[in-house]
Amino acid sequence: MNLGKNIQTIARETLLEEAQAIQKVADLVNEEFESIVELILSLKGRLVITGIGKSAIIANKIVATLNSTGTPSLFMHAADAIHGDLGMIQESDAVICISKSGNTPEIKVLVPLLKRTGAKLIGLVSNLDSFLARHADFILNATISKEADPNNLAPTTSTTVHLALGDALAVSLLAARGFTGEDFAKYHPGGSLGKQLYLKVDDIYPKNELPIVAEDDGVRDAILIISKNRLGAAAVVNSGNELSGIFTDGDLRRMLEKHHDFDHLKVKEVMTTDPKVVSKGEYAIRALNLMREYDINQLVVLDEKKIVGFIHISDLLNEGIV
Repeated sequence: MNLGKNIQTIARETLLEEAQAIQKVADLVNEEFESIVELILSLKGRLVITGIGKSAIIANKIVATLNSTGTPSLFMHAADAIHGDLGMIQESDAVICISKSGNTPEIKVLVPLLKRTGAKLIGLVSNLDSFLARHADFILNATISKEADPNNLAPTTSTTVHLALGDALAVSLLAARGFTGEDFAKYHPGGSLGKQLYLKVDDIYPKNELPIVAEDDGVRDAILIISKNRLGAAAVVNSGNELSGIFTDGDLRRMLEKHHDFDHLKVKEVMTTDPKVVSKGEYAIRALNLMREYDINQLVVLDEKKIVGFIHISDLLNEGIV
């Protein structure tokens, strides 16, 4: 295989060339981009995104990103549009038409038909001297100098830039809408991402036992309680029934290294003081981050000062957020 260049060199050059193209397009963002955001925010109809070939694939991805970040959008394939799908376009809509050249036969047929609907036309186009650019109401400037492939033919840099501009548009709309993590969770209820955004410790700890021992309880009794409840720990309370420590499997191992006879040992002599806790109502991802930070396997759940439960690392593994 004689490429003339090292494979790693080719890969790096491709990535750098596409990164530089995105940087150049960033400098082209101007008041028109802001006007496009304001137009979409004010729409009484829908935002429809169309394209053909690789541009259709990019359009599909942009639609998915917009929908998941609070901007309802529809995809319309440019070829299907002239065979009936154009009926989805209403005067109150806006259409983003994606094309590198802006001069393909399909685009030249489609653009006049789109204009006839009365919907606003936004051209996401790399050639500003094109049919699409001349007839669009607004332009998302995606100018590039060349594609990344050696023949300057395969859609590479152009599709990357189009995709990046779609992300820039989605994030700008997200920010303008004040879209929060809680809003994001509404659209992503499945998988680990969704659970990180909505799952709370309250959804988990009630399923677990609540092992509690007193400071003056014997270690042997505490071991039996830990073994019975299978959480690897027990919360330790003082005479006022307030949390004063935790007795864990780790404390037990350390105790066995120091004491051969523990019949007369009390829990307060071997427990870990200042146990790590998480508040009732806190997100489960917060509990996970605390366990990672302190390299521990369980947390006591508190409702103000009251001990209400335990959450274990295995709970989070079972929920799929790790």
